[in-house]
Amino acid sequence: HIGLTSVLKKKYSARQFWNDCRKYNSRKLRVFRPTFPIQRMFLFVLCIAPGNGIRSSVWKEFLMRFGPIKIFELYGSTEGSLGFLNNTNKIGAKGVVLSMHMCFFLVSFALLKYGIWKKELIKGENGRSNKVHIGEPGLLVFKVTEDGPFSGYIGNKETSEKKLLHNVFVEGNVYLDTEDRLVMDEDGFLSFTDGVGGTSRNIFNMWKGENVATLEVAEIIGMMNFVQEVNVYGVSIKNYEGRTGMAAIVLKCYHNFKGERLYKHAEDFLPSYAQPRFVRIMDVMQITANFKHQKMHLANKGFKSEIISEPLYLMYEPVRSYIPLTREI
Repeated sequence: HIGLTSVLKKKYSARQFWNDCRKYNSRKLRVFRPTFPIQRMFLFVLCIAPGNGIRSSVWKEFLMRFGPIKIFELYGSTEGSLGFLNNTNKIGAKGVVLSMHMCFFLVSFALLKYGIWKKELIKGENGRSNKVHIGEPGLLVFKVTEDGPFSGYIGNKETSEKKLLHNVFVEGNVYLDTEDRLVMDEDGFLSFTDGVGGTSRNIFNMWKGENVATLEVAEIIGMMNFVQEVNVYGVSIKNYEGRTGMAAIVLKCYHNFKGERLYKHAEDFLPSYAQPRFVRIMDVMQITANFKHQKMHLANKGFKSEIISEPLYLMYEPVRSYIPLTREI
């Protein structure tokens, strides 16, 4: 118990957020989302901002505008008993693993080799899973024990069982599948690459045979001055193998979509196989209950103009621009 004073509101408002911070002279943020309309003058002292999935680009911009604020980036899951904390201010890292494992609970975890497209673990000749090397992305799993249990989802036994991996390293052991792909560097810092599920992180595969990390593409597109928020995901095209990139974009207030500029920007900063072929303009980004970008629903709708009422654009090379995608096209 440290006696901190908290301020509770009936309803969250991004528009009023900073005004509330000034009003109550806040020194710590409880929730940090990239959708806050960032202002240049605080007029109050802010010292700490916990993060839960802050993109590196947003993190850098926040520090550039507001100075050396201590940001504690963390990783955790509602159903799991494993958590990591980055209290070192290393931008982009979700946590650091020291010799004693800096976890909320001392739970055994591992990063396993995983096949993205077959959606299964890559196993050795003995039928057991293999850990990745330092610097390689792997599926994060943690051991289910009495001290680190997995209680499952209420009323959904089938889904609960799908989250469990049996006989991972030896006969009888059980690990929980987080569906998150992380990479650990030589200093023990963990960071996201892309996930294997359908929510906030994903990987799409172009028909040219290249794997593309959506987070990296989103960071490049987010550099455009008319982009408020962007969500990149893969969509299927008839008669083509794999998926191609599509970007859902929320425009900044009083800005219009500029197809020619985005085309040149994508061409300058992304290889051809990673350039989004389709763009969808949205008023509000679709998110999950814990504020992560929703991809599966967007990917399922794809670029079908007959079911999408929002503006759609196609990357059209002959005019070197993104042009409106009509039903005729």
